[in-house]
Amino acid sequence: MFNKETLDAVRLLLLFQADDHLIIGHRNSEWTGLGPILEEDIAFSSIAQDKIGHALGLYSILNENLGEADPDTLAFMRNETDFTSSHLVELPIGEYDFSLVRHLFFDLAAHIRFEDLATSAFDPVAKLARKVKGEIKYHVFHANTFIKQLGHGSEESKARLQSAINQNFGLALGMFESFEGEQLLIDQGIYKGEAAIREAWLGEVQAVLLEAGLKMPDASKVEPVLGGRKGFHTEYLQPLLDEMTEVFRVDPAAEW
Repeated sequence: MFNKETLDAVRLLLLFQADDHLIIGHRNSEWTGLGPILEEDIAFSSIAQDKIGHALGLYSILNENLGEADPDTLAFMRNETDFTSSHLVELPIGEYDFSLVRHLFFDLAAHIRFEDLATSAFDPVAKLARKVKGEIKYHVFHANTFIKQLGHGSEESKARLQSAINQNFGLALGMFESFEGEQLLIDQGIYKGEAAIREAWLGEVQAVLLEAGLKMPDASKVEPVLGGRKGFHTEYLQPLLDEMTEVFRVDPAAEW
């Protein structure tokens, strides 16, 4: 149904999203036992599991429909330059304010993407998107709730959130880096494209921050942090991959 050029573009789109979900899933898991309250230990752990599950679903499509390696090989046997994750997801968890804002920015984008992909002309990804978008809706609800509570909390909580927003914003804009073949996906009803996703994301972020009493940075004056989609990463990714893949690389052929 689709020619090679279109399928190559689908491959890129799915790999970008799978890598993002895998890496932020592992980053979110680092909050287990460290959350500011027990409820947040549980919440971030649950969200982390969902993210890694979403990555598995995307890697499975790449394997079963597009001829890529099996999900474990894709997740655990590539080095830094083979990954296509955005810089936003790679940074360490930092303080809770940083991770919370990153959570909001990432999950708003993920929800918009999967809402769009739920009607994609590429049926395998449409089926996955319809399955997972409900989970991501609850991730967004979690982020929104705490952003609004802390935005209307103390002067310190508001100031710290605003600082985290300013720190994360350029990184978040890097999630919408354009890619080769993107226009083919737009023309064939597979995906609406990064510019449209970015525009919708900006509107949703602005609405949340306004309700929380926080300031939205001017996107026209913030430089997006690009390069992740093309294999150029932060200093933090390879150490994370080394830790994440340590057990698998001992014996990749082992049966569990």
